[in-house]
Amino acid sequence: MESLGMIELNSIARGIEAGDAIVKTAHVKLIGAYASCPGKYVVMIRGSVSAVKSAIEVGAKVAGKSLVKDIIIASIHEQVFTALSCTTEIVPKGAVGIIETYSLATAVLVSDAAVKAANVVLLEIRLGRGLGGKAFTILTGDVSDVKAAVEAAIDANKDDGLLAHTAVIPKISKEMLQTLL
Repeated sequence: MESLGMIELNSIARGIEAGDAIVKTAHVKLIGAYASCPGKYVVMIRGSVSAVKSAIEVGAKVAGKSLVKDIIIASIHEQVFTALSCTTEIVPKGAVGIIETYSLATAVLVSDAAVKAANVVLLEIRLGRGLGGKAFTILTGDVSDVKAAVEAAIDANKDDGLLAHTAVIPKISKEMLQTLL
């Protein structure tokens, strides 16, 4: 079973240090480690549940007070990886849903919940570069599926308040669609 782990820090120096500790802790694959706006740092890994869990625990400990959020998703949906790497073939299927978050880790968490809840395609998960620390997910599908996916995302994050805004557009204009491609 493939899992994903992620830590988000408010310090670049601590982020690099935590990332190094993470990859040295367990047999995991580093899928991303980078600075984002405004001075945050994220580290994402994948691997077995136990390896990811132990690595993220070590990373969170190294991060200390610089930790913004950490997540472990035990059975990650494969679409999350393609949406994070922007390798999804962009073929809108009717409605478009947008989920905007204040946390990069929250965006990954709610994207996984959304794609597991309904028959949608994750087009992109954009994490904080040039976004002032925010992140957003774009997904597509039939209107009812997109609404169900967005509702699942809201439910998955109702406790920490890091969900900013959501929108469901039943039929996006060609002009706005071009801005997403």
